[in-house]
Amino acid sequence: MKKDKTHIHWYPGHIAKAEKQLKQQLSLVDAVIEVVDARLPISSSYEDITRLLGQKPRLILLNKSDLVDKSELKKWVQILEEKNNVPVLLSDAKNSKDLNIIIKKAEELSEPRIQEIMKKGLLRRPARVMVVGMPNVGKSSIINKLTRSSKTKTGAKAGVTRQQQWVRINPKLELLDTPGIIPMKQENQDAAQKLAFVNSVSENAYSNELVARNLLKILDEKYSDLVREHYGFTGDEELSLESISIKRNWVISGGNPDIERCAAYVLRDFREGKTGKFILD
Repeated sequence: MKKDKTHIHWYPGHIAKAEKQLKQQLSLVDAVIEVVDARLPISSSYEDITRLLGQKPRLILLNKSDLVDKSELKKWVQILEEKNNVPVLLSDAKNSKDLNIIIKKAEELSEPRIQEIMKKGLLRRPARVMVVGMPNVGKSSIINKLTRSSKTKTGAKAGVTRQQQWVRINPKLELLDTPGIIPMKQENQDAAQKLAFVNSVSENAYSNELVARNLLKILDEKYSDLVREHYGFTGDEELSLESISIKRNWVISGGNPDIERCAAYVLRDFREGKTGKFILD
């Protein structure tokens, strides 16, 4: 049976496994860094995250901020801080200017739990932090950036599963190098489409053509002047995969527009920030 590519699918078995893994890892850390895609500050975050994390201190990193208009992003930092009552910082993989700020905030969020441990008569230990986030929001780039200066594995600790390793970031901070995974939910297809726009969904789960069409529609509604300028269209011309294909002379047999090629082109341009620096939520 042919898969319905008009609906973006996830698999409940994988979700349950990911949630179980996350909760097991959560007990090992003092704080959590949640990484979200700055282009989708709402859609790329797990809507029921407090159910998974409980009261664990959390820092939200709006990653890939270099792909977003900075003035618009400032508003979202305030929105997210007020909505979640947690600190929000900007980050991108291309520079390390934010590195010390992230490390300092992670240590600060971990301090209350360390103080509790010391009150029980135990010695101070480094803060322990885990990075979580949906696929392709940049978890790995954040972890790589944090561990760039020091990749010293500190090994298994008492009560820690053998497969889980810790990386010493500095004498005050350790990172659990097996990142927690926040599973996605498929009930909200609007959010699912947006996740496909930024390649946070397996390409096997959707049709490039349908996703590219939806992306063009949203961009033309929210950022019409910028997206039309990028593709060389005037205000009254129809912006579509067909019209872009014809304008680029991407045709197949019979002179028909090469929709498959154009869809891949439109998605790649957006994902690489060539179309413009947009926030779609």
